[in-house]
This record gives sequence, structure tokens and C-alpha cells, in this order.
Amino acid sequence: MARPLQRLFDVAEDQWGLCTRQQAQQAGVGASSLARLTRDGLLERVAHGVYRIRGAAEPDHLALRAAWLQLEPDMPAWVRVRSPDVALVSHASAASLYGVGDLRADVHEFTIPVRRQTRRSDVRLHRGVVPDGQRLLLHGLPTTRAGLMIADLLDDHIEPESVAQITAEVLQRALDPPSSIAECIAPSAGRYGFRRGDGVALLDHLLTMAGYSNQPEMVAMARGNER
Repeated sequence: MARPLQRLFDVAEDQWGLCTRQQAQQAGVGASSLARLTRDGLLERVAHGVYRIRGAAEPDHLALRAAWLQLEPDMPAWVRVRSPDVALVSHASAASLYGVGDLRADVHEFTIPVRRQTRRSDVRLHRGVVPDGQRLLLHGLPTTRAGLMIADLLDDHIEPESVAQITAEVLQRALDPPSSIAECIAPSAGRYGFRRGDGVALLDHLLTMAGYSNQPEMVAMARGNER
């Protein structure tokens, strides 16, 4: 039978070098073995019940990945990402994963379709059903698309100037087309003084705030999609 560390390698190989305590137990590695491997420096405890195998390169967004694994610690990541009920990285955490804006990312935010709670003060769960077309895999994590992320930030009352800068960066890097962004943010238009459902006007406003140089072109593209 494979040694405990090798069994953990097999589990963690497609999970960015990470493994939960429950997954280790399912692989036949008990608590005493986890403690010994951690004491010997072969494992690193990166969050409650989540371990990283030492020696491999540390993954980016380590704390976010560990928090995502904690939400369903029994289920392997490669199984979870195919589930329609998977927790999606969203809001400020999605902005951090996309590498846009400068919002604080010390609270890990996820959107899930059912109500649930977490004991972690640095994890925030939003309830919402996200259509298949508004989700993608980003750096291996299921994440809301950039346009929906912008809409979520507006709904969460993040400072408009910060959302405007994020919107400009999303368009600059072609992370989502202007028509998709306008469609996603349309429900927020009335709250910002525009005609109800006029996502293009709100997009125009955000790009004006950001001083985006290609604003006329982006707004024209968004309006053209309305016809």
C-alpha cells in the first residue's frame, strides 16, 4: 500500500497541492499521520483542516483556494467544479482573481444557490443562482464572469469610483465585452439616476468616472448590441 504522503500527493495533485483533512481520511491517512507529516515539515497547515504539500510551488491566491475547499471538504475539486451548485468566487474576491482594481481581498467571497452559514469571519457567502453563461473557470476556480462581478459590486454598494476603475480595466483587458457588462449592470441603472434597465447609460457613466480613453467606442458597441 502507498505511503501516507504518496496518497496525499494523489489527492492534492489536481487541487493546487492542497488536501483537506476529510479527503485525507478518505484516502486512508488519519489524524496522527497528518500531525506527523506536519511536524516533519512535509505538510503545511494553511487553514483549519486544509494542508499544503511542501516542496511544490505555492499556488497563487492560496488563502482563497483553501477557503473554497473548506466549503465542501469531502468533495474533490475536480468533481465540484462540474456541479451546478458549486460555490463561485464572486464580488471583491473575483476582482482579485481577475487581477483588476485594488479592493481589499482579505475577506473571501463566494456566491452559492442555497442559504448556508460559515463560522469563518473572513468568509462571506452570497446567495444567488448564477446562469451557466455567467460562470467560468479562472485559474482553476469556478468564478463569476467579469460583467456579473461588476454588477455584484454595484449591488454591494462598493464605491462607484472603485467599480468604475474595475470596469475600465475589464474592458482594457477584454475580459468581457461591453454589451455583456451593460446587460449585467442594467438592473442597477435606476439606482444611479438613469432610466430603469438602461445598462448602457450606467456603463457610459462608469467609464466617464474612470476617464477611459476608448469610452465612445465601448458605449457604441454596447448600444449596437441593443438593436
